[in-house]
Amino acid sequence: MSPLALVLLKLAAIGLPLGVLAWLVQVYPRRPMVYLALVPGIVAFGLLAAPAVVWVVVAIDVVLGTVVLGDLLTLPGRKTFSVTRRAGRIASLRKRHPVRLTVSNHSQRAFAVWVRDGVPWELNPDPDEFAYRFQDRGRAVMRYELHPGRRGEFFLDHVYLRIRSRLGLWQRMLVYPAETLIHVYPDMKQLGQYALLARTDRLNLLGVRRTRRIGQDHEFERLRDYTIDDNYKHIDWRATARRQKLTVKDFQASQSQRIIFLLDCGRMMTNESAGLSLLDHGLNAMLMLGYVALRQGDSVGLIAFSNEIHGFVPARGGMNQLNRLLHASFNRFPRLVESRYDQAFRYLASHCRKRSLVVLVTNVIDEVNAHQVERYLSSLVGRHLPLAVMLRDRRLFEAVDVALDMEQPREEELWPAAAAAEILTWRHQVLRDLTSKGVLSLDVFPEEMTAPLVNRYLEIKARHLL
Repeated sequence: MSPLALVLLKLAAIGLPLGVLAWLVQVYPRRPMVYLALVPGIVAFGLLAAPAVVWVVVAIDVVLGTVVLGDLLTLPGRKTFSVTRRAGRIASLRKRHPVRLTVSNHSQRAFAVWVRDGVPWELNPDPDEFAYRFQDRGRAVMRYELHPGRRGEFFLDHVYLRIRSRLGLWQRMLVYPAETLIHVYPDMKQLGQYALLARTDRLNLLGVRRTRRIGQDHEFERLRDYTIDDNYKHIDWRATARRQKLTVKDFQASQSQRIIFLLDCGRMMTNESAGLSLLDHGLNAMLMLGYVALRQGDSVGLIAFSNEIHGFVPARGGMNQLNRLLHASFNRFPRLVESRYDQAFRYLASHCRKRSLVVLVTNVIDEVNAHQVERYLSSLVGRHLPLAVMLRDRRLFEAVDVALDMEQPREEELWPAAAAAEILTWRHQVLRDLTSKGVLSLDVFPEEMTAPLVNRYLEIKARHLL
């Protein structure tokens, strides 16, 4: 056999087993193994110059092959380890969500192990990998946090272990099933803040104003501290004497009213503001207002639509309704399709016959879209109380503000400012047309819409518009 054929045969003898190991049992050489393999390779090429040293080459191959094969046998089998994962099923958008991995070593040997959980990239694990030295019969508990960057349903199915052999020449990938379902809901922290501040009568810290009631409701709700806007006839003198502080009675409406959210999930809601899509901001505000309305004893429902009806939650009362709203909306994302307002309003007419506050959360950027919103919302006047929540594009306002703040703006800055001003003027006219036809409107920045929307609802309740 010629020296060149011997070299090629050796390369094939090395490469073929490595491919089989990687394919069948996911065993791969590490960097020290590559360096060690260079030694017989370099010696083998020396045969081209001195064929007589072939037995020396064979001896080196046998020794190194024995070491490599012996180190390969030190890799553990799949039954050597077991893995479990514990994580809460409910997570909040952009909030820390703890996860705990428990890895157990069932053998009487020590191993160097790298552990990585099979987490979708949208959940942003921190840290994303652990390095641990397992002792015999040892167990490790590894804790990390998820930082979900997107709502929705996520399935964590596997945990991956990378184990190093005793001499460090080989590594093996082991995959263990560990099924965990995580639902990422919109951030509900603001609901807890509202409940806390409502109990301490400090809702103004959230931007919620106290609205003076017109007329009088008759069902007693609670006692609270007197404020300058309160009617002195509502002062409870017995409670005032007992507490040594002016105390008034709060009343609530004696009948349950209804709120129906029409949530646009079409292309108009795909833009982003403050790192979230317009739909995400709309969902956060909807859930907050739904929570407030349910606490007031009202019924809340939802219709999510784009080019079709994606979800419908009938209007009901009780705090359990908030869970239904959450479950119907957490896995809803904006789609690059044209919204069918006609279909959504027909669905509303057939499923919601009682008079309700209909809150349409959408965005208008062209005349066709604005015409449909105006047409279908104005058709509700009389049967329902329509409220259009229009989300602003902050970039338009910033373009105009830049030109106004400069003493001598440059020409290249004037053209975008003029175009933005024209769009804002058209948008203002759309809102005026809606108001003239009896439609309530709210024009807000997406990240600031929660407090104005709650304030508008409380104003509607106070003025008995429903």
